[in-house]
Amino acid sequence: MNRTEDQAAAITAGPIARDWLNRNVVGMGIVSLLSDWGHEMATAILPAFLAVIGVPAAALGAIEGVADAVSSFVKLGAGWYSDRIGRRKGICVGGYFLTGVSKALFAFAYGWPLVLVGRILGWFGRGIRGPLRDSILAESVSDDNRGKAFGFHRAGDTLGAIIGPLCAVGLLALLQGPAGGDPSAPFRTVFLLTLIPGVSSALAFGTMVQERRRAPNQGVRLWATIRSLPHAFRHWLVGVGIFGIGDFAHTLLILAATTLLEPTYGIVAAAQMAALFYVVRNVLYAGASYPIGAMSDRLGRRGILALGYVIGALTAAGFVAAFALSWRHPAYLLGLFCLAGIYIAAEDALEGAMTADLVPATESRGIAYGVLGTVNGIGDLIASVLVGALWTAVSPAVAFTYAAVAMAAGALAIGRVR
Repeated sequence: MNRTEDQAAAITAGPIARDWLNRNVVGMGIVSLLSDWGHEMATAILPAFLAVIGVPAAALGAIEGVADAVSSFVKLGAGWYSDRIGRRKGICVGGYFLTGVSKALFAFAYGWPLVLVGRILGWFGRGIRGPLRDSILAESVSDDNRGKAFGFHRAGDTLGAIIGPLCAVGLLALLQGPAGGDPSAPFRTVFLLTLIPGVSSALAFGTMVQERRRAPNQGVRLWATIRSLPHAFRHWLVGVGIFGIGDFAHTLLILAATTLLEPTYGIVAAAQMAALFYVVRNVLYAGASYPIGAMSDRLGRRGILALGYVIGALTAAGFVAAFALSWRHPAYLLGLFCLAGIYIAAEDALEGAMTADLVPATESRGIAYGVLGTVNGIGDLIASVLVGALWTAVSPAVAFTYAAVAMAAGALAIGRVR
């Protein structure tokens, strides 16, 4: 082994903790709870806010898609840079801070441009922190407990995504002004209040998470490392990418429920109901993440992930029926949000764990997570832009049909990976 390889392998901290529920796992769960608390406060009411200020569905899809694309390319660079300098924690803190302050910009928006700026800033922060945080998490536990650790982290992440929309719904009810007032005013106040949990998440990461630092590896080369990633990992990414081009941003689910319910309940009540459905989606997401991760430790991850992708396709197909057949009953829509929570739990818990399984070399794992993030981000861009455009230009039913077909094809591709 040469000197560069020795440096890449050097670790300045002690061995991996035998107990998977250690300080880092718990700390990152709390950090993600706070971050998603602020993020989902804004996400749950953003579609209704955009409707109030006159922004169409195509613009929402484009905003989410462009923001995802920015995040994807940043993930690749951040993963490479962290492998090169041997440090990740400081970049993660900065990423959480950027995400924490970004939603407050929505409070000053009267059209789509400032919303796009805020979304890009937030997803830039998510992009630079995501692969680095996952690398720290993967290195904090033993290989045979990795599914539990990632499942626990996603559960903490999603607990914040439950609290956030509930806060948003409650605050909207409290902040409703007199009839004839500015209907956007309550939304703007909620966006400003996201600063509290958002900034707290950055402070929590800085104080609670310990990094197992390595010596700098200045010799690591981005494209050479990507080319050297295991063949099985690259083959697996094909299925992830196919699924991704149908996996639209879930703000479009909220918009769909709001659109379907508005004729009966009005815009504010429809927005509140859609946000509550999203809370239930997140409850299922949180509740299913750890069991799915733990199950994958025993039964293997590929088949469970493929099944999760199938559930994603069924969710999109359910919205096709809702629009095509006018199935607007709240109980039916709630069931679709439950399916969405289950499939996103499988996707988020297992894609991260499988990356660590398929790329055992820790010195290139930051880049591997960056590549995964890039594939997901490109898929999200294509999915969100196409679904939003098809929704506006043709119909919501056609938009969700496209999503269901792409998701089903991704499930088939993952099922064929060996």
